Amino acid sequence: MFGRKKKKEESANKSAAPEKQSQLAVLKDAYKLVKKDSPFAVIWCLLVFVLIITFGVIIGNNLDHPVYAGFLSTPLAFLAGFFLFTRFANTAAFSSIEGQIGAGASVLMSIRRGFVTTPAVNVNRNQDMVHRVSSKAGIILVGEGGFATRSLMQDERRKMERFLSGVPVTEVMVGDENGQISVRKLQKHLKKLPKKLSTAQLREVRARLRSVGGLNLPMPKGPMPTNSRMPKR
Repeated sequence: MFGRKKKKEESANKSAAPEKQSQLAVLKDAYKLVKKDSPFAVIWCLLVFVLIITFGVIIGNNLDHPVYAGFLSTPLAFLAGFFLFTRFANTAAFSSIEGQIGAGASVLMSIRRGFVTTPAVNVNRNQDMVHRVSSKAGIILVGEGGFATRSLMQDERRKMERFLSGVPVTEVMVGDENGQISVRKLQKHLKKLPKKLSTAQLREVRARLRSVGGLNLPMPKGPMPTNSRMPKR
């Protein structure tokens, strides 16, 4: 009986060890990335950590409990420093992929809540591509590449307007020129788009998209059968 318990504990410890190592590896990689992009980022994080603890000790000193206040402010200082570090890490991650093919898709796939991305639904020989995103804002077509990307986006828009009649379709072009959205601002830009679909409507849209999927979306005849009316654009 005790032998079985010991074996279970050993197996649990073995399974937990790789997870800890992977987390440490992620932090190590993030540190290297941040250090390369912003050499003084770690100093700023440490400065925030020290300032919050110092501020807590000063308040505690006025209340005749400096040690107690310093002890309570330590977790807050750690969280603030770690939050700042994650912001630096995100900026460094965007900088490392900016200008690369598929950088926009990487950013889109990292959005966790409320957005479902299908990368490269339309691609040409020059590797210009269009990604499709479904959210409560409707269908968002995100283009990456040169001038020909506009043509790809128009083709995809026509498919969406025919296949998902009445669902809003928004076009976003990734880039640093006028009228384009940079990789760094892409995630924030999509989250700020006005919501036009209800949860039930969005679920129905995604079900239709899942039923066909793929690169070459068919052009069905007739309107989209719905249980609830889709809002007009």
